[in-house]
This record gives sequence, structure tokens and C-alpha cells, in this order.
Amino acid sequence: MAGEPKRRHSKSRKRVRRASISLAQSYVACKNCGKPTLPHIVCGSCGFYNGQKVRGEKAQVTKA
Repeated sequence: MAGEPKRRHSKSRKRVRRASISLAQSYVACKNCGKPTLPHIVCGSCGFYNGQKVRGEKAQVTKA
């Protein structure tokens, strides 16, 4: 048999727990390329974030 809770959870505790359960994610258009991307995340297609190039092609290292 399953255990029963000893005390009732308050409304704020319940709402804090449910706030992290996100069923639908919102997308925004990238300012550089216009493709949909998650907010506050680097764009996966062009590598820009907040109008600045953050991620680019890796430079090839050659031994001298």
C-alpha cells in the first residue's frame, strides 16, 4: 500500500512545483537569420546570440 502524505502542501509550494512543468515551449525568431529558436539560447543555425557571434567554425590547428 502506498503511503499517504502527513500534511497538506500549501498553494505556493504546489505552484512552485508545477511552474517547472512546461508543456508548451515558446519560440522566437532569430534576429540574424530569422529561424525559430528558444529564447535566451544561442541560435543553432547561425551561432548568434543577442546580435553577437558566439559560436563559429572551429579553427583548424596545424602542427609547426
